Amino acid sequence: MGGAVVLNILSVVFNIFSFAVLVPLLNILFKVDTTQYEFIPWGSEASTFKDTLVNNFYFSVSQYIAQHGALTTLLLLGGIMIFFTALKTACYFGANAVMVPISTGVVKDIRNRIYNKILALPIGFFSEERKGDIIARISGDVSEVENSVMASISMLIKNPILIILYFAFLTFLSPEMMAFTIVFAPAFVWVMGLIGKQLKRNSLEAQTLWSDTMSQVDETLGGLRVIKAFNAEKKMSRRFHEITDNMRRKLARVSIRQATAHPVSEFLGTIMIAIVLLVGGAMIIRGESFLGGKFMDASQFIFFMVVLYSVIEPIKELSRATYSVPKGMASMERINRILEAENNIKDPENPLPLNEFTGSIAFQNVNFSYEDGKPILKQINLEIPRGKMIAIVGESGAGKTTLVDLIPRFWDVCGGRITIDGKDIREVAVKDLRSLMGNVNQDPILFNDTIFNNIAFGVENATMEQVIAAARIANAHDFIMEKEQGYQTSIGDRGSKLSGGQRQRLSIARAILKNPPILILDEATASLDTESERLVQDALDRLMSTRTTIAIAHRLSTIKNADEIIVMQEGRIVERGTHEQLIGLGGYYKKLHDMQAL
Repeated sequence: MGGAVVLNILSVVFNIFSFAVLVPLLNILFKVDTTQYEFIPWGSEASTFKDTLVNNFYFSVSQYIAQHGALTTLLLLGGIMIFFTALKTACYFGANAVMVPISTGVVKDIRNRIYNKILALPIGFFSEERKGDIIARISGDVSEVENSVMASISMLIKNPILIILYFAFLTFLSPEMMAFTIVFAPAFVWVMGLIGKQLKRNSLEAQTLWSDTMSQVDETLGGLRVIKAFNAEKKMSRRFHEITDNMRRKLARVSIRQATAHPVSEFLGTIMIAIVLLVGGAMIIRGESFLGGKFMDASQFIFFMVVLYSVIEPIKELSRATYSVPKGMASMERINRILEAENNIKDPENPLPLNEFTGSIAFQNVNFSYEDGKPILKQINLEIPRGKMIAIVGESGAGKTTLVDLIPRFWDVCGGRITIDGKDIREVAVKDLRSLMGNVNQDPILFNDTIFNNIAFGVENATMEQVIAAARIANAHDFIMEKEQGYQTSIGDRGSKLSGGQRQRLSIARAILKNPPILILDEATASLDTESERLVQDALDRLMSTRTTIAIAHRLSTIKNADEIIVMQEGRIVERGTHEQLIGLGGYYKKLHDMQAL
């Protein structure tokens, strides 16, 4: 940025030098100036620095004309003008070029910060945000910042420098003419500000509509099967057209308002030039200043006008930048809703060590609610000893998944506490806590990558032998080897190229390779057919044999051999015991069992 400032200053200096050559060029061409110049010593008390500088420059030119002729002098001055113009354009290019790494780097950093924040935020944040809206912020909003704010950075640095230096030089040339010019600057700024007043608000509304567009595209891709099954293509198309039409109208307002920047600044600039030309021309015709005293000659006045005209373009660029920046800042507001979102799942300042699991997991008077006044879990007391299998059953909405989500701190308890080996899980590092656990969910989460990378996802530097061993235990090796590329086969978006049972077995292989002491199963076989369920259940039995397991199940047949079954209803534990004990009680569990038997 410092380099950009220096290069912009140099571009102004070289530009002024190139224009300064115009005066003797005009004098030579049109023989306007017939004055006989004599050299004035520098620092002479009889002359100001400005007069001395102008006089001695003219003296040097007149001496060169006398020695080498007017044509040679004309060629020399033309060459000097071209040389300074080349230096000016080189500095101008350099000033823009050195800003490129800043603008592109800032945009890269914003995207990285958003992505890292998404990874760091708790799951609860995303239950209140639409996925399409988040995608819109990391794509459309960041692009708007790039196109509006970052593209304007060089203009915001360069143009104030150009305007200040040009105005300073114009004041040096003629304070009186500069006084006439500067009167119009506040009016110029006020008019431009008036036009751009609502630009930020309109841009914010347009970006919100862009988020709606991305959200509907995301919903459509996820629900395409349902849309086609219900012949709802026209309905979805109408919804999408309404959103895009609203966005078109909003963007049209923004674009029209932004498009006024150039013509308005052009018009105001022309008015300023015309007034200065009339005032200066009148003083030249009179032969003296309005305030009395000598005024500049015609060639000097043309030089003043050329430099003044050079100020118009930086002012126009600055006005365009001041229009673009509010658009980008509207998008930055939406980005900051993610970047500044509070993460309430935090590590303690001095976390307790938790490198292994040797005792038990204990729920002590645990209460939890997603919203105030709507409790999901009520007074949960539960101990899960190491090496045991605990099953959790109950109706939908009983709080089963919420209960197990509290163990890896996807959510924090609202009351009571959860301990592992006697340590409150809020007092240990989240990374250490989650390293003890492996998850197998009802809907296996796989990535658009190879089979090998999906199995090795949670383990650094996993070898092929380790991955194959995990796949064999998970009953996945045989179907993998049937693929043309084996373990290097790409499985598509969320594993779309695999069947449900195959995806689940890869998920189990991933958990086996991680080899966690605590295993959480969330209805891992609920959506599988009988054959797939048998293969997956066999793999799960091998996985569970050497570790502590917490299993949520709807199919009671899969958890008959659990060491203890926890029965939940409306956020409370209503029954607990082995399968035989609960059947013997003849309570809620037996009711569930009999319904499934039917």
